[in-house]
Amino acid sequence: MSSSCSIRFTQLLVFAVWFMSWGNDAENAVKPSDISKVEDAQNFHIYYGQTFKVIKNAIDGRSYLLIQNNSRMAARTKYCTARIKSFVIPMSNYSVDTDFFPVSFFELLGLLSSMKGMTSESVASGCVLKLYQGGEIGLVNKSEPQQFSQYAAHFTTDSDQPQACNFANFAPFGEDGPLRRAEWIKFLGVFANTEARANQVYNAVKENYLCLTRVAAGKTKPFKPIVAWMEFYNGVWSFTKEAVKLKYVEDAGGENVDSSINKMTYNISNSDDLEQLHAILCTVDVVIDGTYTLEPANYTQSTFLENIDAADKSCFAFLTNQSLWRFDKRNQNSLALDWFDGAVSQPQLVLADLTEALFPTGNYTIKYFRNIAKGEGVVNIDVKMCDRDTSIPMEPTILPCQ
Repeated sequence: MSSSCSIRFTQLLVFAVWFMSWGNDAENAVKPSDISKVEDAQNFHIYYGQTFKVIKNAIDGRSYLLIQNNSRMAARTKYCTARIKSFVIPMSNYSVDTDFFPVSFFELLGLLSSMKGMTSESVASGCVLKLYQGGEIGLVNKSEPQQFSQYAAHFTTDSDQPQACNFANFAPFGEDGPLRRAEWIKFLGVFANTEARANQVYNAVKENYLCLTRVAAGKTKPFKPIVAWMEFYNGVWSFTKEAVKLKYVEDAGGENVDSSINKMTYNISNSDDLEQLHAILCTVDVVIDGTYTLEPANYTQSTFLENIDAADKSCFAFLTNQSLWRFDKRNQNSLALDWFDGAVSQPQLVLADLTEALFPTGNYTIKYFRNIAKGEGVVNIDVKMCDRDTSIPMEPTILPCQ
């Protein structure tokens, strides 16, 4: 279905439901202060009726009809088709497919107390682990779909798996910009009638991010630092083409190496490729190694040098200047990286990290990246890191900026 036809379908759905509810629940009408407007994200839209909301997910083409529990519609309207699913809100409880799911969005919204199920212990949140260990969150077996029926909603980032009627696809990773991903907090907010909180958090994060971008643009150096964000897989090095990563480098005041080369992949078993790779690396100031590993703590500078097969490293300025980074600093027993969690909901912290990496001051403690050229290790996330009341919203970290 084309994008224009899909939007038209959603508009017709909104009108049909609005017509059904008109005159029956005027006292429950949505107030302007309860509305979230999508400003930056490209892949979801929100529409409001008197006693319902519709979320259009452009990633999977589905529409979610959210019906207020105190309306007449709640008892008599139910959808579960390939294109429409209905939910009664605010949801009483929910579960999460925790594989690559940024649960920090729920923490910022203050919704952890309603989280009652998760599919694995692979989660980069000390507070979620604390609730799990305390028996407040149960473990749900993904191979037994009937277990999910006990929850009002089940949120997942895996849109390819079989979907029950209460499944909702949460897709911030489909966005191509840091702020666009962060705005998906509004998607979750509508399920809990917490739009005001979602708006407040996103506005604070966005304002801080844009301010830090302006500060980074004012950094003075004769030339912008050249950054190579790359990864190694199956004998081949590749420079990233991921728009989010390229955007981070640009917003931090750097220049991506891929704008000056015409080849993105290099096979180290090919002598010509290896020679070209070494030549390119001799021109860069900062390297971010995103190579996947099962054991982040064991990935060191020696691992990187072995992977690039470099006997002579004298021309590598990024090693001389000790600027070789990885984004796996914060992880939970090597199972879950906070890069796919807290870094998604609070991109201003990632931007501050990269700005410090490109323009070192020594006055800022980097959160998500570790410098393996200096031998920096990983930080293990555990329940001891949860030192707050999980029943209230977690506040975003707003950095000083002027």
